[in-house]
Amino acid sequence: MAHTSFDMQAFHAQIDDALKKHFPPSSPPTLPHPSALARAAASLPKASDALSKPLGVSATTAHLLDDIVPALSGQALSPRYYGFVTGSVHPAAQAAEAVVAALDQNVQVHLPDQTIATDVEASALDLLADLLGLSHPQTGARRGIFTGRTFTTGATGSNILGLACAREHVLARRVPPGSPSVGELGILGACVAAGVTDIQVLTTMGHSSLSKAASVVGLGRASVKQMAKSPERPWLLDVDAVERELVARDGTGVATIIAVSAGEVNTGLFAAGKEDMKRLRELADRYGSWIHVDGGKWFPPYDCGMFFTRSLSTLTNVFTNPNAAYLASSAGAPIPSPLNVGLENSRRFRALPAYAVLRSEGRKGMAAMLGRMVELARRIACFVRDSEHYDWLPNGEADVDDTHIIVLLRAKNLALNDELVARINETRDMYVSGTSWGGQKAVRVAIGSWRVDVERDFAVVEAILSAVAEGRPYAALSRRGIKYRDRIGRGVEQTDGTCSSAQP
Repeated sequence: MAHTSFDMQAFHAQIDDALKKHFPPSSPPTLPHPSALARAAASLPKASDALSKPLGVSATTAHLLDDIVPALSGQALSPRYYGFVTGSVHPAAQAAEAVVAALDQNVQVHLPDQTIATDVEASALDLLADLLGLSHPQTGARRGIFTGRTFTTGATGSNILGLACAREHVLARRVPPGSPSVGELGILGACVAAGVTDIQVLTTMGHSSLSKAASVVGLGRASVKQMAKSPERPWLLDVDAVERELVARDGTGVATIIAVSAGEVNTGLFAAGKEDMKRLRELADRYGSWIHVDGGKWFPPYDCGMFFTRSLSTLTNVFTNPNAAYLASSAGAPIPSPLNVGLENSRRFRALPAYAVLRSEGRKGMAAMLGRMVELARRIACFVRDSEHYDWLPNGEADVDDTHIIVLLRAKNLALNDELVARINETRDMYVSGTSWGGQKAVRVAIGSWRVDVERDFAVVEAILSAVAEGRPYAALSRRGIKYRDRIGRGVEQTDGTCSSAQP
C-alpha cells in the first residue's frame, strides 16, 4: 500500500472547527439533532461498495467531519450529560490521548530499556493508590498493601479480574498442599481437588457487569445472590445474613465471595459503611472468603478502569501469560509486565490520560472537581425533595449528605413519569438515563463531568425539570444571558444537608 501524505496539523484545525460548529462552547448539545442522525445513517456505505470504491484519506476525513461528527452525542462536551459516567475528557487527558493515538504503544511487557510506557503506568497506579488511600503509611504506594494493580477496560474488565482472583483464592485454600494453582488445574479440576460443589457471590444490587463477570469466570450468573438488609433498603448488605450464610456453609462444599457495591448504580448509595466493612473483613478472614469492592469513578476518557488487589501472587496465578519467550521481561523486574496481571496481551496506553489528569490536578484539584459534582448532586436532590412535582428516591426523608454523585427521582404524575426521560432528553441541554425502582420507572441523574459549574448547571437543571413538570416549553438559559465556562480545580464547601451553599 502506498503511503499517503497527510497534514495532521490541518486535520486538528478541521476537528476544532467541526466541534465548534456542531457543539458550540456556549451550550453544547447533549444529543445530536435527528436530522444529523438520519444524514449520517444515509452516508454509511453498503458493504459491497465500500471496499471496492475507497475514498482516500482526504475524502474520508471530510466524511468523518461532515457526516459522522454531527451525529455523535455531546457526552464529553456537555457538562450536563448525566447518563453514562464518562468523565468528559479533562484537557490534560485529551492531550495525553492525542499522544496515545499518535504513538500507539503496546503496553504489555515491561521493557524499561526500550520504552517508558510501563513505568508511566506503574507511576499512575502509584498516584491512584495514594489518592484513594490504598498506600501503606510507612512504605508508600509502590510497596503498599495493594500490591496487585493494573489498568483495565472498565467495570466489566475489573469485575472479571476481581471474581477471577476471588475464585482462585477460595479454591486455593481448599486444595491439598502443593497442588497447582486454579489457573493450571482449571475450575473443574480445582473444584474436584478442593471438594467444592458450588461458589456463591453474596451481594446487594451489584452492577450488571458483576453477573456478566460471574458468567465469564465460570461461576454462572445464578451464583450471584442478593443479601439485602430489607425491601426498603435493598442496597444495604445485611452483614448478619452474610455471617449466618458463612456459618451455615462452613465445612461444606460451598465457597463464598462477598461483593460490596460502592455505590449502587441507581442511587450511588454504598452497600456497607466503615464498621460493616471491618466486620466483613473479619468474617472473610475467619471463613476463607474473598471481598471484592466494585465502584465507578471519573475523569479519564471512557474505556479506562483500575483494579487493585492485596495479593499480587493471586493475580499472577490467574493471569500469567506463559510459553512466549518473545514477550518475556528481565527477571526480577520491579514492575510486573501488564500481560501477566490482566486480561489482555495487546493493550493500548490507556494509563497515560489518567496519569496526565493526576499530574495536572494533584490531590487538591481532584478533590475540588469531585466536590463540585457532589455539591451539584445535593442541590438537585434538595430541589427534587422539596418539589411538588417529583419524588426523591429511594427515600424522600433521607439525609442529603448521603448523596454522592447520583440522584434518583420520579414524577408524581404517572403519565408524565412514563415519558419523563424522553421529555428531559429532547431539550438536548440535559441528558438522563431511565431506570426502574420499586417496580416503576425512574430517572437517574449521574454527575461525572469535570466541567461541572454548580450554579450554572443547577439553574439549567431546575429550569428543565420545572418546565417539563409544568408542561411548558423550555427556553435554553444560554440564550437568557447565563455565562458558560469550564472550570478546573475550584473548590466548593460541603452542604450541611439544607442545600444552602457558599461559593468561594
